[in-house]
Formats: sequence, C-alpha cells, structure tokens
Amino acid sequence: HFEKNRNKRSFLILSRTRSRSHTKPRWKFSGGRSSGRYRWMIFSMIVGVSLSVALGVWAAVGFWSSEFPDLTLLKRRYPVIIPLGASSRAGRSGPSFRVDWSSQRPSGWKSLTEISPLAVGAVVVSEDWAFFSHRGYDSVQIREALRHDLEQGSFARGASTITQQVVKNLFLTQEKTLWRKAKELLLATRLDRQLGKRKVLETYFNIVEWGPGVFGIAAASSYYFGKAPSALNAREAAFLAMLLPSPIRYSQSFRQKNLTRFARHSISRILGKMVSAGYLTPEEADQAVQQRLSFESGAPDSQESEAEELSSASSFESDSPSESPHEPESDLSDEGAVPDSESAAEEIDQ
Repeated sequence: HFEKNRNKRSFLILSRTRSRSHTKPRWKFSGGRSSGRYRWMIFSMIVGVSLSVALGVWAAVGFWSSEFPDLTLLKRRYPVIIPLGASSRAGRSGPSFRVDWSSQRPSGWKSLTEISPLAVGAVVVSEDWAFFSHRGYDSVQIREALRHDLEQGSFARGASTITQQVVKNLFLTQEKTLWRKAKELLLATRLDRQLGKRKVLETYFNIVEWGPGVFGIAAASSYYFGKAPSALNAREAAFLAMLLPSPIRYSQSFRQKNLTRFARHSISRILGKMVSAGYLTPEEADQAVQQRLSFESGAPDSQESEAEELSSASSFESDSPSESPHEPESDLSDEGAVPDSESAAEEIDQ
C-alpha cells in the first residue's frame, strides 16, 4: 500500500511537471497586448498620412484654381468690361476696370465679320505681327524684351502677344512680376490651343482699352469717328491701332483735334506694315496718308510733315518681317481666321 501510494505521488508530481512544461510562456501573452498597440499605432499613422495627402490635394486644387483659372469660360460666356475710372497704362495705381461675365451676348459685342478688315489688319501688324503663326507667345519678341529689360534693369518692355493681353486683362492682375509673367505664358498657350485664333482675336477687339473709359472696338469707333467698326477706313484703323500701347497718352491728338508728330509717324508706319502684309496696296496707303481724320480741325504743321509721312509709309516695307502675319492657308478651314483684307471683305459680304 505504501509503495502504491508512493508511486501514485510520483506520477502526480511527474504529471504536474509535464503540464507546467507545456504551459504557454507568460511573455507570449503580454506580447499579444503589445502587438495590438502596434496595430493601433500603424492604423493611426495610415489615417494621418491619408488626411495629410487629402489636405495637400485640396490645397493644390485650390491653388491651381486661383492661380490658373478655367479658360473654357470664354466658350460659355461673354466678358463684359465695366470701367472704374480713367487711368493710363503707364503708372496706373490699380485696375481701371472690372470684368463681369454674361451668358447673353452684350449689345456692343462685335464679331470679326462686323469689323473692318482694315482695322483687323492694322491691329495685327501693330500689336502682334506673328499672331497667326505663334502658339500664344512670340519667342523672338521675348528674347528681345529680355535683352532690352536686362540693359534697362527693369521691366521696360513686355513683348505680350494679343493672346497674352487677353489672358492678362481677363484672368490675371496688372502687376509686373516674373510669377505673373510665367502664368501669363502658360495660360496663353492653353488659350490659343483651346479657343483658336479667331475667338481670341474677336475677344481682344471687344475688351481692349482704346481711351478713357472706352473699351471695345464698337465704343472706340463711335467715340473717335462716330461710325460703326465695319465702316472704318485705313487711316482710321491705323489711328486706333496706334492708341493701343497707351490709349490715354496717345489719344492726345484727339483731345487737341490735331495729330501730333508722333501720331503721324506711328500711323504712317502702321500703314507701311499693312502694305507689307498685303492688307493695302502702296497706292491705297498713299491715299490714306493724304486723308484727314474727321476730328482734325487744324491744318498740318507743314507740308514737310506730309512728305515725311508719305516717305515713311512707302519705305517701311523693306524693314518689315519676312513672314506674313496672315494665317496659313492650310488652317483657314479651322476657326475661319482672317487671312487678308480681300478674303475678309468677301466674308463680310457673305
């Protein structure tokens, strides 16, 4: 009996020892709670990174929308220029207008078929000779402007194309900074691609400033000559094109009812460019030089000035760029651009 009990106790001790040896270590149990904390930390990090990325995307979209507006707005609406007061482009302290958008065509809005082909030609050769060939910006003019600005040590020359002027007036500020210029170049490229030459040119004629509180070709032709844009002759068209770089300053001739020497010289040079571009014949340019604008009341300064105009208009052809400012014939079916005075006149007749 004693031996039997001893064997039984040994068996129980051995069983307890074996059962203890097969028991899971305590460190594994505590490790399970640690791994749970680790999983929670990883989940929190993933949520935090996701929120940061979402906020970054939201900020980037907001920045892009504010700095690079939707240019397709011009396909759906018409820009309406509201004058805020007379100011000159040189040294203006703030914008002289604000831009509203209308789903209805404004009463003063003119299509290219309602504008004299001579006015179209005068503005193109004066403001942007390569308009029908570049992609929204003129790299040649930009290089020349950079060289000139470096020599002057300031932003003295902008080299803005017609497309860039539309972008700046409708979507950007008037500040002269490198960032604004970079945005202007990028948006001009997009606008040229999305809208096409004809729509850009039509928009330009209807929003550009021609004088104190005078915006759009309809208001300009009525203000200076009391006629519709379609009735403008070559000399009147050259006069309006002469105003564009600084409409307040250069409209001095209209205020004093007599062309200044600068105005006569600028008009004659524009007429010469129109001859080189094929908008006028040399004979038509000579006739335009001899004409007088309707607002001119005084006599010319001298016959010498008239002779100077004639020689300037006839001799400028050799100084004009070799390439024509007209749109290539292969692109005429796309956007229906105005290639020259004759074809544009036929379009108006139709």
